[in-house]
Amino acid sequence: MKNSKTKKLSLSTKMSLQITMAILLLCLLLELITSSLVNSQIDKEYMSRAVSLAKTVGVTLDKETTKALIDEVMSIYSSVDNKVGTQNMGTDAYDQYISNFASVSSSPNYVNIHNQLDNIRNVNFAKSIYIICIDPVLKNTVYIADSSDEPCSPGDFDTLLEINYSILDNPDAGFDPYTTNTTEYGWLVSAGSPIYDEAGNVIAYSFVDLSMVDIKRAIANFLVILFVVSLIAAAIICALQIIMSQKTIVSPINILSNAAIAYGNHEEDEIFSKVNIHTGDEIENLSDAMKRMEQDIKDYIANLTAVTAERERMGAELNVATKIQADMLPKIFPKFSDKKEYDVFASMNPAKEVGGDFYDVFEIDDSHLGLVVADVSGKGVPAALFMVIAKTLIKNRALLGGSPSEVLEYANNQLCEGNEAGYFVTVWFAILNIKTGKGVAANAGHEHPAIRRAGGEFELSIYKHSMAVATLEGLKFKEHEFELGHGDVLFCYTDGVTEATDANNELFGNDRLIEALNNAPDENMGSLCEGVKKSIDDFVGEAPQFDDITMLGIRFY
Repeated sequence: MKNSKTKKLSLSTKMSLQITMAILLLCLLLELITSSLVNSQIDKEYMSRAVSLAKTVGVTLDKETTKALIDEVMSIYSSVDNKVGTQNMGTDAYDQYISNFASVSSSPNYVNIHNQLDNIRNVNFAKSIYIICIDPVLKNTVYIADSSDEPCSPGDFDTLLEINYSILDNPDAGFDPYTTNTTEYGWLVSAGSPIYDEAGNVIAYSFVDLSMVDIKRAIANFLVILFVVSLIAAAIICALQIIMSQKTIVSPINILSNAAIAYGNHEEDEIFSKVNIHTGDEIENLSDAMKRMEQDIKDYIANLTAVTAERERMGAELNVATKIQADMLPKIFPKFSDKKEYDVFASMNPAKEVGGDFYDVFEIDDSHLGLVVADVSGKGVPAALFMVIAKTLIKNRALLGGSPSEVLEYANNQLCEGNEAGYFVTVWFAILNIKTGKGVAANAGHEHPAIRRAGGEFELSIYKHSMAVATLEGLKFKEHEFELGHGDVLFCYTDGVTEATDANNELFGNDRLIEALNNAPDENMGSLCEGVKKSIDDFVGEAPQFDDITMLGIRFY
């Protein structure tokens, strides 16, 4: 066997990379925090300024002139039947609609208001200042006057956004400030404030758009400079840290490493005792510990060898137990190839190497079929051993004849003898007449079976259960009759199905089970059980399996 040597990074290189990465991450974190804080503060400042300026516009404009202009525009807007807004800008219909407002642009009221808006915009360096009026019927925002580089015409309108519908019920609220970043306009902050008439009624809204392009660009330049300066400072700190680490950490560790290699090669009997490290820290503590370990290593290896051998023996025995348990459960379906009266399938997925669930399908005579699904309390090897005994007792007693209740009574009394560990087993056991479809079942504390009548949907068959087997000697078990018609399906399972839990500790539950069964109710029994298992796996995800999952399904023909 050839020894392959893999190229490894030295401790010095790893520490250098780790220090460099840590400092780079700190620089990036500083950049992100600074960016977040600065941008947040700037956004708040501009929003506050936009709101204040919108309110200023609302109280600065002459109320009579503003009211007259609004009445003039809205009168024309109301008289036009075919209204075409900005979404159709550039079309003939839009141009024809806007032509109705041609006289407004030259009216004294419009010129007066527009000049006031221009003055306010220029003094406050605003991107746009405009007045809009709300059409509550069509839910449009109609432009009255617009002071901007590319103004909207009087009468032009946009659709009121649904998030602003509250303005229809509470007009005094105005429009909350918000920021946008578009290719056409860049960064903008916008806000709207109500305009009141002399009687104190809201007649329109003054809107303000403030450009944040320059300040955002300045912030970006500042962040770039900050990042470069941080990198330079980080590089200096990193270099100093690497030099110090080389002297105080890497060199002493290399000494210990070489000593360990020599010890592993059995070059000398005493190696660590000759190492001379006095760093006054954990590395010196490690050196002292290795000196003590040198003396005890032989006993440690001997003990480790013994423990490993025992563990391998237990693992081998557990594998044998797993195979024995698997071999005890029917795995090939249909179990009786010469029987055409039914299609049956069952599966068991243990939570550990061996589990406590079991199922069984066996022919009692030419006309009767025994069906068993059971769940032993507990998990692992003890539960598996109890399961073997319970399964054997039930099957052997059933083959001798008798009703399900008699079979369970016998098994209960036998299992109660010497059951000091207090194990018990929930059992659903039925005997089905495969000629007539009539059956008798006894349920000892087990889950409710699900049944589907031909052409229908699965539903739980809920009825009162008896106590679990092996809980109390001398128990009597109730039984009930049922009948399967042509195409009917009976599905039994253990609580590992309904109590399968996802990462949020939510149970799979009865509703999801019924839904999974009804996803493909006409599939053969093998596909039906596999479909349920897949639904459980999809629901559980990466969460661990805490309980055995066992299912049995039979369709009667």
